[in-house]
Amino acid sequence: MTNTLGLQKTGRELLVTEIFHSLQGETSLVGVPFSFIRLTGCDLRCSYCDTQYAFSGGTRMSVDEIVQTLEPFHTSHVLITGGEPILQKNTPELCAELVKKGYLVSIETHGEISIEPIKDLARVIMDIKTPGSGMCREGFKENLKWLKPHDEIKFVITSAEDYSWARDLINSGCLPTREILLCAATPGAGNSGFPGVQPQWLAERILEDRLPVRFQVQLHKVIWGPDKTGV
Repeated sequence: MTNTLGLQKTGRELLVTEIFHSLQGETSLVGVPFSFIRLTGCDLRCSYCDTQYAFSGGTRMSVDEIVQTLEPFHTSHVLITGGEPILQKNTPELCAELVKKGYLVSIETHGEISIEPIKDLARVIMDIKTPGSGMCREGFKENLKWLKPHDEIKFVITSAEDYSWARDLINSGCLPTREILLCAATPGAGNSGFPGVQPQWLAERILEDRLPVRFQVQLHKVIWGPDKTGV
């Protein structure tokens, strides 16, 4: 059996929502051209989620087909995102094949399931869920031991309470990465209609508290508008 690119099906398949080429909108590599692979499926329902279209559907693609689809983009960096990419059993194999092809691989995860299968195959961007997400299950604590110094941790801040929660966790000294990212969930994000926080307010709190973090905005939404999805 062959797929749409004429490649032989091998059983090494993943369910893919989309593959695209853009600038990295977040992380310490913001602004760098990336290839993006968005896998389908997520077991969380965060209040501010802007990629609900990735919860279901998608197209089955082999690892080889995915890699071939990236070739015209001519990028060094690849981000695997979702949804929650680690839910798919063949994600580690995809990471390994991309590394074999010479790509610098990043993977974004909500941190509520084990990152052990991919910890040595990619730069991990772990999005620790704050209470305001509605999905704060604290499974991330089991993953801290697998994070490497050059991995990154992200907090999406929806309220003053979220900020205090994240600040206390950061100041506890238990987070092992050099990069810790704070991003404001702006008013009206997702479908919940929660008030959110303004970027200026968050920036001022970071400076006031002397937090050792990187403030970030979603660059893709600054450039292409608030409806633009990203990582």
